[in-house]
Amino acid sequence: MSNHAFLLANYVPGDTLLHRAPLWLKFLLVVGCGLASFLIVDWAASAAALAVLSVVFLLGGAGLSRLMQAVRPVLPVLLVIGVFQWWQLGGPTAARIVLNVLVCIVAASILTATTPVQRLLDGVASLARPFRRLGADPERFALTIAIMLRSIPFIAGAYGDVRDAARARGLERNPRALILPVFITTVAFARQTGEALAARGLGEAETGTGTEGHGEPAPPAAGHVLP
Repeated sequence: MSNHAFLLANYVPGDTLLHRAPLWLKFLLVVGCGLASFLIVDWAASAAALAVLSVVFLLGGAGLSRLMQAVRPVLPVLLVIGVFQWWQLGGPTAARIVLNVLVCIVAASILTATTPVQRLLDGVASLARPFRRLGADPERFALTIAIMLRSIPFIAGAYGDVRDAARARGLERNPRALILPVFITTVAFARQTGEALAARGLGEAETGTGTEGHGEPAPPAAGHVLP
């Protein structure tokens, strides 16, 4: 399957200050930008924040092309949102909303572009660990994030391949030629993922206490379970 752009930038190896920054600080940046998107009421402030974050992203060594790849998939949606908000609330409000969304995407891309996936998932598991008292399983939570990170670009890639094949046959306007193959491919991927998880003893109900010689399988390392 060909490589397709994802909403967030993929990890880029490096030794910049951003790569060496603590993970909690990057998490804090993402959370702070998310909260600021609700508090900023001036589109100029949103534009300034976006410019600063874009410079920070480039300082991480990921490059302008990766920044554009991270932003490009959401541009059509933002265009629709911007036009609608301009019609309902006016130009300044529409610009602020669109810019705030871009601020969140660039902030999240800084995190994913400068943090290895395994380290990111370990951090997610650490954040979820205090909720173990409430019955949460941090490893399974990180596993869910890992599956999501892999599934979304896979589905996007499947759609791109099917669209290219349909276009070559002159069927790019036929919804059935686009949707049905993507649906079948997605279901097959889900089955393969489920079988891989079952082979590792995941996703099954925990039975017994291990006193009968059937101990629980050890939880796998987060991000190392996909086929």
